[in-house]
Amino acid sequence: MNRYILPLSALGTAVGGAVLLKDFVAGGACPSKTTIPGKTVIVTGANTGIGKQTALELARRGGTIILACRDLEKCEAAAKEIRGETLNHRVNARHLDLASLKSIREFAAKIIEEEERVHILINNAAVMRCPHWTTEDGFEMQLGVNYLGHFLLTNLLLDKLKASAPSRIINLSSLAHVAGHIDFEDLNWEKRKYDTKAAYCQSKLAIVLFTKELSRRLQGTGVTVNALHPGVARTELGRHTGMHSSTFSSFTLGPIFWLLVKSPQLAAQPSTYLAVAEELEGVSGKYFEGLKEKAPAPEAEDEEVAGRLWAESARLVGLEMSYGSSERGQRLPK
Repeated sequence: MNRYILPLSALGTAVGGAVLLKDFVAGGACPSKTTIPGKTVIVTGANTGIGKQTALELARRGGTIILACRDLEKCEAAAKEIRGETLNHRVNARHLDLASLKSIREFAAKIIEEEERVHILINNAAVMRCPHWTTEDGFEMQLGVNYLGHFLLTNLLLDKLKASAPSRIINLSSLAHVAGHIDFEDLNWEKRKYDTKAAYCQSKLAIVLFTKELSRRLQGTGVTVNALHPGVARTELGRHTGMHSSTFSSFTLGPIFWLLVKSPQLAAQPSTYLAVAEELEGVSGKYFEGLKEKAPAPEAEDEEVAGRLWAESARLVGLEMSYGSSERGQRLPK
């Protein structure tokens, strides 16, 4: 036998090992079989990637699903596809542009008016390593869409979520938060040379800090909030990184990515798990990597930073606050 030709038995073993490694890295399927009939779910950025697959998973479980997306045409196409695949006709598309505070307020007002309950809010939408763009309101795009937009949206829907308790908020962060730092002197990169990687990491750290602070404020309300890193997935999120257009990445690193990068379906399992798992009832303020709870970066645990970020975020988005109690847990938005 030619020594450079891998025997079929060895090839099978190698492929099998690769599949096992991929499953291990990916974290596997959601272990919960819980169904959610009668539950209303909002998923932002749900026309593609992880968001779309999360909406599909929850539609299969019988929920009423609202896909909240910037591109309404693509959103409606995704909703139609999910309805057809799941035979669940309670899947609807709504316009939401997280780069516009006006759009966020309009979306929230419509939800409050039209939906009797909201049981699950999944803040999934994100942009990653885009050029130095700004939102309609002048925020650095990654901070604005990934964090500030979801900060305002969540706060505007809190009364509805509390009225629907027990209810859950799931914030998609990233392992990249460990490299992040909150620069209160220049949150929106107006003074420094723009670093798109650092801006992305800052936005994902802000999400974990927001999760921790919101959890403290929601104690005793029946509303829980957790953050997660879904894993690295093959989605449109990385379109600005150059990975897809690089010959080196495609051919040299391709086999490695096959082992380590999740499909959108697999990457949607952690969001699904946090949304439905009965064993997570009452669990709040935690950070998950895949299906496992993990300790986040030290800065993400800093209560002083979290409180300061909350106050600055509320100021930036024009969120009216009520401070009727000296207890942090009672300082909720009007």
